[in-house]
Parts: sequence; C-alpha cells; structure tokens
Amino acid sequence: MSDLKQEIIDARVIAIIRGDFTGSYHAIAEALLAEGVRAIEITMNSTGVVDAIQSLSEAFREDAIIGAGTVIDVEQVRQVADAGGQFIVSPDTNPEVIRATLDAGLESIPGAITPTEVLQAHRAGARLVKLFPATIGGAEYLRQIRAPLNMINFIPTGGIDEYNVGEYFAAGAVAVGVGSALVKSNFDGSAQAVHELTSRARRIMESVNFALTGQKSV
Repeated sequence: MSDLKQEIIDARVIAIIRGDFTGSYHAIAEALLAEGVRAIEITMNSTGVVDAIQSLSEAFREDAIIGAGTVIDVEQVRQVADAGGQFIVSPDTNPEVIRATLDAGLESIPGAITPTEVLQAHRAGARLVKLFPATIGGAEYLRQIRAPLNMINFIPTGGIDEYNVGEYFAAGAVAVGVGSALVKSNFDGSAQAVHELTSRARRIMESVNFALTGQKSV
C-alpha cells in the first residue's frame, strides 16, 4: 500500500486549480505532469469539481496524485472519496473533516496558521498541515513556528511562486501549494495557454530543484 503522505512530500508541489475549467482539466493535468508537477488539487468551489476529480483520477492514476481543496465539511469528503480522490485540503482545521478523511483512507491536509491550530490539526491525526495563508508571515514565520513544532510537516500555501518558493523550502517546508502562479484563471485550453502553463510549471520546478539541491536544471 502506498504512503500518500510520502508521495505528496516527494511531489514537492501541489498545483491548485480553482475556477471554471470545464473541458480543460485534462489539458491542465497533462501540461503539469509534463514538467514533473504530480500532485493536483481541484478546489470544491470550482466548476464540475467532482466529475473532474473522477475523470483525472481514472486517466492519470499511475502518474498523478489527485485531490480536492477547499473542503469544509464531511459530505464533501464523501464526494471526493467516491470520485477517487486521494487527498483532502481544507482552509481550516476541522477535526470532523480530518477524521472523515482518514476514515476514508485519504490523506488529510488541514489549513492552520497559529500554533494552536497547527497542534489541533496534528492531534486530530493530520500528518501534513497546510500553513495558510503563508503570505501573512512569509518564510520567516514558517521558520519561527517550526522551532517548537519541528515534528510538523508544513505545506505553506498562498502567494507561493517561482521567486519565493526556495525561501519556504529553506525554512523547512516539505512541500508547497501553488495556485495562480501556475494555473491562471483565464486558461482556455488553447495551444498558447498550454505553452504558458508548461513554462510556468517548468520554472517552478526548476526553482524547487535549485532550493533542494543547489543545482540548476540543464
């Protein structure tokens, strides 16, 4: 049985898809996967999210980790699990959502920003915690909160891009969530849009690789 927590950590980047991308979800996934972005989160306030999760899970199960974001109640967890999703990301820490996620065999990534919220998520069973919104304190806040809480696997999310992603890994992030810096709201599935997405994904992954290894991609 695979370890979803480790798979997400190994993926390093969770691409967040939020909006109306009807008819374009597969094109987005293919462009991301082409550049090594393997973890894909579709938020629950996106159009056709459940169908998209099911479709991507069936098409890319061998290559991608597909999950849902902005999950705020137990019913949404059930919908994602039934659709074949593998992980649940929330903007908050809700022990009921965490328990339902774990009971369904999915990985739980609740959102937290204060030490109290982080430990609440940890005590409820979350093995990964989304530090959100990361821009409130930036990489320095992550560094400081990890001093007493270095047993937590933090995934900072919100405002992460190719220019600051290295700072978060240097501060101790195990992975990051990247939204509009990757998938723009105006993505229309055209060849130009795919090219631009592929280029952004490549630059993000190059920045991550450099942060982790000190080596530039060739």
